[in-house]
Amino acid sequence: MDEALDPRKLVAEAIGVFALVFAGAGSIVLAAGNANIGLVEIALAHGLAIGLLISALGHISGGHFNPAVTAGFWVTRRISSPLAVGYVLAQLVGGILASVALVLLFPEGLREAANLGTPALGPGIDFGKGVGIEAILTFFLVLVVFGTAVDRRSANLGGWAIGMIITMDILAAGPLTGAAMNPARALGPALMTGTWDDQLVWWIGPIIGGVLAAMLYHYLFSEEAEAAASS
Repeated sequence: MDEALDPRKLVAEAIGVFALVFAGAGSIVLAAGNANIGLVEIALAHGLAIGLLISALGHISGGHFNPAVTAGFWVTRRISSPLAVGYVLAQLVGGILASVALVLLFPEGLREAANLGTPALGPGIDFGKGVGIEAILTFFLVLVVFGTAVDRRSANLGGWAIGMIITMDILAAGPLTGAAMNPARALGPALMTGTWDDQLVWWIGPIIGGVLAAMLYHYLFSEEAEAAASS
């Protein structure tokens, strides 16, 4: 378990989430004024941001960039409690700073039309369905994180596998819940716009999905689980 509260790790986590929110929410803002920007482009903006930043900074902090991922590391005792709290705070700060940058730099009309990219529930999706969808999407995200970035037996794919699962999830369910899969992605835009409708969807769902995926991988698929089963 990593006990070191290294400031470099916290800065890396904040930068990673800043990139995710600035590129991801920014693409939603731009889509409000450009009919040529749609779900595919929005999904790629989110996925590329995560894929590139994990590749660039993953060796510094592990590239969580998401409180749900950090929760998965914490429940499987791969990160200490003080460092987990530090990561989550850094991630939230990164998302808020990116949202401030969007407010300062992007055209006001587009920002308002897109609600600054704040996730929202689609037609026919109530709170419970939203939580369930976000939990499933985040389950797959964290499963891929553990399978490609944590497990030493896997091929070294950098951040690309993780970026692609985010792209897949947004293509699958973006219109239903925004497919945020990340409380830090949801909080910043909501804070800047004062939009708190169903905000807990993007906390409860991702944390549940992330924790379940982490525990499943740790106790069933991990190198430690394999060693225990063969002993």
